[in-house]
Amino acid sequence: MGTILDQSLLDKWMTQITKKKNIFRAVMCIENQEQSLSLVSSGGEMEAEDRFFVASVTKLFVTTVLLNLRAEQRIDLGDPISKYLPQETIAGLHTMDNRDYTKEITVKQLMSNTSGIPDYFSQVVFADLAAGNDQAWDLDKILNAARQQKPPFKPGQRRKAQYSDTNYRLLGHIIENIKGESLQTVFKEYIFDRLNLKQTYFYQNPEDKSPVSFYYKQKRMELPLYMASIGAEGGIVSTAKELMIFLRSFFNGNLFPLSELEEIQKQWNFLWAPGPFFYGTGISRQPLSPFGLGRGLIGHWGQCGAFAFHHPESGLYFTGTVNQVLGQSSAATTMARVIRLYSREKKALRLQADTP
Repeated sequence: MGTILDQSLLDKWMTQITKKKNIFRAVMCIENQEQSLSLVSSGGEMEAEDRFFVASVTKLFVTTVLLNLRAEQRIDLGDPISKYLPQETIAGLHTMDNRDYTKEITVKQLMSNTSGIPDYFSQVVFADLAAGNDQAWDLDKILNAARQQKPPFKPGQRRKAQYSDTNYRLLGHIIENIKGESLQTVFKEYIFDRLNLKQTYFYQNPEDKSPVSFYYKQKRMELPLYMASIGAEGGIVSTAKELMIFLRSFFNGNLFPLSELEEIQKQWNFLWAPGPFFYGTGISRQPLSPFGLGRGLIGHWGQCGAFAFHHPESGLYFTGTVNQVLGQSSAATTMARVIRLYSREKKALRLQADTP
């Protein structure tokens, strides 16, 4: 389609983003369903091809692998996690009123953040990392931290959900136990190699300086030990273009049947933090206005400002990062701006085509 939404306009908007307070580098890739629109632009201290931490966008990759394992009949999402994790690993993770509910928690409840297992990534942990105290958080350490907190609700309680990175660290351990291989090896098999992603990988080597740094307010965050330890919680590195390849494949049935996509969106629970947004089964929904809570962007945010979203109504896809822990609103505002312009143009073209 002939469009006002072109490279020069996206370049202009990316420059505007990086002039906002505390946004020092950003990149955005935009495509439509037909791929007649395919743009990528960066701003500030960032090039379009730069690698960056996708953070919690990693959770979409975890969902992809789990759905593949289910298709192979190697896992059932309704199974208790005790089927795949040893008792000594999970004992006491969810204790309320002197009762341990951990054995009742299912794989699906981990994926949907309805397990009630506390999030180890508390304000205290965040403040410590933000202060520059870089340290690795292995599985034992995060589970011990989770055990020190009070669960917010019983597992699977109706309309109860709380975002918990602990859930996804457990899912990563489940995947490794089922496959008998490292997460990097498993993800290469099911996603990276299948999609021919050459710049996408799990960050495991603290000496790897290739991903660009992200920021918290004006502070440049250097956390190689932490980022190399978090795995399925948020350890993937990628580029805007390769993340787009993954995102399109996720929504177009190239990685798992489209019927699975419908299933993981059947039940949405509202989360206030780190949102506000809605969470399904291994996928999130970000409304773009208070008047469209049942619509919006489908995909996932990353804590450091990364994003991978599809907008079903317009058919647009968005990937990239603003590389700022508090920068999601800047990215969301730009995505909404693109959607409005693109939708107006499509409507104008339809009216033009219908006019004799």
